[in-house]
Amino acid sequence: MSQISSTPHNAATSGALFMLVASIAFAGTNTLQSILPTPAEYGGFGMSSTGMAFWQYLIASVLALPLILRIGLSNLKTRHPLAHEVRAFVSALGVHVFVYGFASGVPIWQMVTLLATGPLFIVLGSTLFLGERASTARIVAALAGFVGAIIVSGVGTESLGWQALIPITAAALWAATDVLTKFLTRKGESPETLTVSLLVLMTPNHLAILLVANALSGVLPTALAPGFPFALPDMTGIWLLLLLGALTAAAQYLLAFAYRAADAVYLQPFGDLKVPLSGLVGWVALGQVPSIWFWPGAALIVGASVFIYWIENREEPASLQPA
Repeated sequence: MSQISSTPHNAATSGALFMLVASIAFAGTNTLQSILPTPAEYGGFGMSSTGMAFWQYLIASVLALPLILRIGLSNLKTRHPLAHEVRAFVSALGVHVFVYGFASGVPIWQMVTLLATGPLFIVLGSTLFLGERASTARIVAALAGFVGAIIVSGVGTESLGWQALIPITAAALWAATDVLTKFLTRKGESPETLTVSLLVLMTPNHLAILLVANALSGVLPTALAPGFPFALPDMTGIWLLLLLGALTAAAQYLLAFAYRAADAVYLQPFGDLKVPLSGLVGWVALGQVPSIWFWPGAALIVGASVFIYWIENREEPASLQPA
């Protein structure tokens, strides 16, 4: 067993720390994903959202090449190629569903709120398919994090229509990606293999989804079959796109380490931290001042993370060790 999980306390601390840093990286990607597709007249760069997603993962794959060379191609061999491919396909499909949500006019507050259902899907998937223990403390922490995310998003009075299923579907797909990540770590896959395989497979899966969507353009909504919008922005936009790819690669690498250290159910409240962190990054980088509801919601999310960390270390730290 590696040093990262040599003791229960180290497993809890390392897993939480890796998930926290991953949440910071995701907060950065969320901010950049909101800037790059915004029309130039509103201060953005006018990129197509689907084109941005393609370049995002292509850049992340290229940036992972030094990692591939460092660990050696032989170390990327796996006995679970199908699981890696399903993981990459589900993740890529989640990106396209998420992009379709914005194109369909789903309000931003609704997207952010309903994406916060992801931890609940992870708790369910980890319990049913991985056999992880869904203790009362873990369930309470997951629900508290979800409620905190709702408060942070500043839910309005708009009613939830069928479009609400779009971000919920994206959340479920990305939750499945996380559950598959934990499954593969249990099968002995290293963080390097998990990271590089996802980054390398995401680009062809994005292309495959675009090809199928455009082949079915006669029956699918226009936003789901946008053609092949691969135009690049100006030089400043290119630098931001490169940063987006770098943060994407870093976040996936950190997630792999987190899931190797501790249970997926335990880690979810720490994953919720990306919601208030996204608000803080937007405030600092874009001048988007959070509403008054940001602070109590953020406090609830942070409190859920501290609570589950304290409970798991005090009562049953052995459950944090990876299987």
